[in-house]
Amino acid sequence: MRILASLPDGNLFSSLPSTPPPRDPRLPPPSTSPPIPVPKYPPKEQKPKSRPNPAFKLPHRHTRYYKPVNLGVIASDGDRGVTIGESGVSYRLPGAPFEFQYSYTETPQAKPLAIREPAFLPFGPPTMPRPWTGKQPLKKSKKKIPLFDSFNPPLPGKKGVKHVEMPGPFALGKYPQEGKTREDILGEPLKRWEISMLVKPLLKDNRQVNLGRDGLTHNMLELIHSHWKRRRVIKIKCKGVPTVDMDNVCRRLEEKTGGKIIFRVGGLVYLFRGRNYNYRTRPQYPLMLWKPAAPVYPKLIQEAPEGLTKHEADELRRKGKSLLPICKLAKNGVYLTLVRDVRNAFEGSSLVKVNCKGMHASDYKKLGAKLKELVPCVLLSFDDEQILMWRGKDWKSMYPEPPSFSNPVNLDIAGDADGSGTPSDDPSQGTIRSSPKMISLWKRAIESTKALVLDEINLGPDDLLKKVEEFEGISQAAEHSYPALVLSREDGASSSMAEYEDGSQSENYDEDGFYPEDDFNDDDEFYDSDSSDVVPLGSLPVDHISQRLQRK
Repeated sequence: MRILASLPDGNLFSSLPSTPPPRDPRLPPPSTSPPIPVPKYPPKEQKPKSRPNPAFKLPHRHTRYYKPVNLGVIASDGDRGVTIGESGVSYRLPGAPFEFQYSYTETPQAKPLAIREPAFLPFGPPTMPRPWTGKQPLKKSKKKIPLFDSFNPPLPGKKGVKHVEMPGPFALGKYPQEGKTREDILGEPLKRWEISMLVKPLLKDNRQVNLGRDGLTHNMLELIHSHWKRRRVIKIKCKGVPTVDMDNVCRRLEEKTGGKIIFRVGGLVYLFRGRNYNYRTRPQYPLMLWKPAAPVYPKLIQEAPEGLTKHEADELRRKGKSLLPICKLAKNGVYLTLVRDVRNAFEGSSLVKVNCKGMHASDYKKLGAKLKELVPCVLLSFDDEQILMWRGKDWKSMYPEPPSFSNPVNLDIAGDADGSGTPSDDPSQGTIRSSPKMISLWKRAIESTKALVLDEINLGPDDLLKKVEEFEGISQAAEHSYPALVLSREDGASSSMAEYEDGSQSENYDEDGFYPEDDFNDDDEFYDSDSSDVVPLGSLPVDHISQRLQRK
């Protein structure tokens, strides 16, 4: 530090001089060439630019492609074409037995308004132009799978070959026959024991075909035939939205595959391939290489639905917020009774709500579209993951018009009502109104003497107990007794037998409706000549006979 202090300029961080020192003109100029020469290579050959994949130039799902369409063919190339019809978007190929669709069951009945992607066939080859979906098309498998014949399967135990199921079942002495039509392939109808034999091994088997929210898709047809190669019956497990209309699923399965549903329980369907099925001659369909975009359909929820003004619709939506849902739907559940439950709920209320908490938005919207077609009803909102429906102005009850009847009905001691059930003219007597189902149950109970309509309403406890005890004895007698018919003979003896009210005859009856004379014993020791007495009302014929035996 003492040395630094002795220096004239103690600033060690002073800046350098702004101008460099002058160069000596006697020195040679500096060389600009590198000390090591750089080798010279020939120029690179420019490869011709390859044509880009047309998929990158086409609109994809993230673009706002919107093209209005009308019913009919929207794109065609010879025999190939894309068609818009009542069943949505379908694809036509030469030689195909029917027009192909992505889903054969989950297609709305509404007319499509527009498409979200250009009209292309979703089939091969992989080099064809198609909308870009983020992944390459499926490549053709290099593995050559031999085409097995079900009529002449490979020997069991052959190396590298799995089991191939033979046709059948057949009775002894019968053999499979080649068939071209569906009836020829199915053969004779299966018997009850044959159905049990085919279905019982599959009840606890996990080898199945799963049918989900997209329903019966096009590629599932080839999957079903691949299962039929190993087994005669396959199990199809249905869950989610398609289970709302299982009849439609079963009908489409039989129509598109050619099989026969032999057993169905809940969401499980067992599909039989047919007695004369041959895997070699099965119908072969091209696979879809990507899922086509669904077209644009009309909005399910409208501000002013059909038959309502905007103010009325808003008022119904406000009331629906405080309405309790009739059920809670689980995700990927089986909704077999949903349509029936909604119809029954409309019998008591004009608004019905279904809770869909936890379900995907597209699922409960598809459920609403199906309920709109099947119930039918008017959709009001999907707020809070709940479906709010109105039964509409053209709604009609499933039951007959509920009659209004007054309390007093003329009823005799035997419980036979002679009242007409019409409203009473006396305003002091209250009029009872109930649901049609309850009315039918009450009428049936009164006719069968299992219920009694009281003539008086203001009865004390003792009088009411007396009425109940009298009716209890009457109902028991009516339930266990039958009208007696007393026949007299020439010898003074008599016999008693029952006469059915419905007119049905037993096996021992003759043509006239009576037992043959051989069935009666001539020695009627248990009957006297005074057998023409009428059995007292409320007692059984057996009681009458026992009293006479006690007298003797």
